[in-house]
Amino acid sequence: MTHSDDADFPVELSADEAALLQEIPQLQGVGQARRSFMIHSAAGSVGLFAADLLAQEAALAQMPLAEGAAVAPIKAQNVVKVAFQVNGVPQTLELDSRVVLLDALRERLALTGSKKGCDQGQCGACTVLVDGQRVLSCLTLAATLEGREVTTIEGLAQGDQLHPVQAAFIKHDGFQCGYCTPGQICSAVGVLAEAQRGHVSHVTGDVRKTTTRLTNDEIKERMSGNICRCGAYPGIVAAVQEVHSGRQAAKTWGYATETQTASAGKEDGHATV
Repeated sequence: MTHSDDADFPVELSADEAALLQEIPQLQGVGQARRSFMIHSAAGSVGLFAADLLAQEAALAQMPLAEGAAVAPIKAQNVVKVAFQVNGVPQTLELDSRVVLLDALRERLALTGSKKGCDQGQCGACTVLVDGQRVLSCLTLAATLEGREVTTIEGLAQGDQLHPVQAAFIKHDGFQCGYCTPGQICSAVGVLAEAQRGHVSHVTGDVRKTTTRLTNDEIKERMSGNICRCGAYPGIVAAVQEVHSGRQAAKTWGYATETQTASAGKEDGHATV
């Protein structure tokens, strides 16, 4: 359609653009040429206009509220009081009965090591230990933990002394981006405890025989609920195996030598390798 408020400068507008221009307040006290310029600018830059509105909204959202400003309170429903220990420290929280452990740890106790990945219990990034057993904190209601002991990634080390699994992950390069690493480490600690208790897994050859020995296949199966998008699985398995067996795991990778680095930079006749 044609916008005909200014006959000297007809502008072809779509229905959506015309509706948007109708929302622009009428300009008072400005010359006709300036008004025409602004109409043309708006018509030709609807996307920029919308982006500017979003930028203003973001800026306003960052401004502190004025004293006495009215806000809509977030009302908790069916509030329950839960007393439990987190990394050896007693904690008492009053929570909405629907709050999961992951949100309580991150938002109420500022323990942000446990990560929210899928929020559906499929990636394992939120894994923590409850009474020594690994759980998915995004699926565990905080209200069910009365009197129990929760251990997060922040509670594994003893001061400056890393937990053996933490040290092994560093040694064997068991992470890249590191997002899933807290859950991987907590899960690995849980796996080692399960092995000590003689728990079997899907790949256990004979479930009638109790054994505490973990093969690499056993470790892979037991850690399969923890996903690493970076693909650091060989380092993860090597780290868990070394802590489990007490023997130095075979290193499956190594840093490139100066000769290898120089060779990789040479052209093979078509492209740089």
